[in-house]
Amino acid sequence: MKTQSEEAVIRCDGVWKVFGANAKKAIKAITSGEMTKVEIRDKLDCVVGVRDASFSVARGEIFCIMGLSGSGKSTLIRHINRLIEPTAGAIYIEGRNVNAMGASELRQLRAEKIGMVFQNMALMPHRNVRDNVAFALEVRGAPEEKRRKVAQDAIDAVELSGWELKYPDELSGGMQQRVGLARAIAADPTILLMDEPFSALDPLIRRQLQGTFMQLSAELHKTTVFITHDLEEAIRIGDRIAIMKDGVLVQVGTPEEIVTRPADDYVAEFVAGISKLDLVTAARIMQPLAWYQQAHGSANTAAWPVAAPTDKLNTLVDLAVGTEHPILIAADGVTVGVVTKSALLRGIQGREDIAQPLPEVI
Repeated sequence: MKTQSEEAVIRCDGVWKVFGANAKKAIKAITSGEMTKVEIRDKLDCVVGVRDASFSVARGEIFCIMGLSGSGKSTLIRHINRLIEPTAGAIYIEGRNVNAMGASELRQLRAEKIGMVFQNMALMPHRNVRDNVAFALEVRGAPEEKRRKVAQDAIDAVELSGWELKYPDELSGGMQQRVGLARAIAADPTILLMDEPFSALDPLIRRQLQGTFMQLSAELHKTTVFITHDLEEAIRIGDRIAIMKDGVLVQVGTPEEIVTRPADDYVAEFVAGISKLDLVTAARIMQPLAWYQQAHGSANTAAWPVAAPTDKLNTLVDLAVGTEHPILIAADGVTVGVVTKSALLRGIQGREDIAQPLPEVI
């Protein structure tokens, strides 16, 4: 998993987008507390799309932005390749200020560094699958032999072999999404921007494509910003998640942090129904062995089951079922904590009130 401490490929600093002629005045009124978002709309005839958004995305990280319709998530992602101009703030790609780029430099950035996958793939109906996938290479002037090879590799990667000569109207919705993903992969961008690419698909096809995307992302090490309105999708796909509401990034964190430590009632309501079993790790709920021994007396731990700090609750449940003992948590052969059955049950509930996590081993 990538973290903020690693190299930032994308960085957004204090990005605002206010639609309307009085945008600058609207920003001042909001930051000073003079007006609410609703008052800005009614009195200044402005709509606040994104409010002071700051985040970074590490190389190879999948960063999910999750929010309901109208939250500003699609507006925000379009700032990264400057399809939308920010009202204030700055966007950096590998340290280069996107706002300061001229037309030629911006075209090059979009053509070579950034690939975008939309919910509506906008495949060219007069081109077959192979030619749709190879389109970006054709625009760059790549030789036909190279275009065919790269396109075929991408088609194989998304499991569409045998469909190369079919046209978009001969494909199902899921297959069209695979073509769109293959087209983005064939262009070999550093960054993928994905705006709800699977949301219109049936649940089974959607899950299959999520799996395909996750596998390809791991193999190709693409830096990805993934927009979704589905928290379960964000949790499954994302290394980190940003929860967005009314143009504001309410909370940014790992899936485990979002689910176990929601920043406010809005996030808590979102995560209330999410299962903790395949998400929360032993490191999150374990207690120091010395604390346990002080409370319960020293014990011979030879018969205790052993788990790793990164093992999920599901694994701990399996271990706990077959024993009356607590579970030792060990890293590199060294005991770093213990999980009691009480702590395990609280962890399943999503509570940490009796746990004492040790962040240094997480």
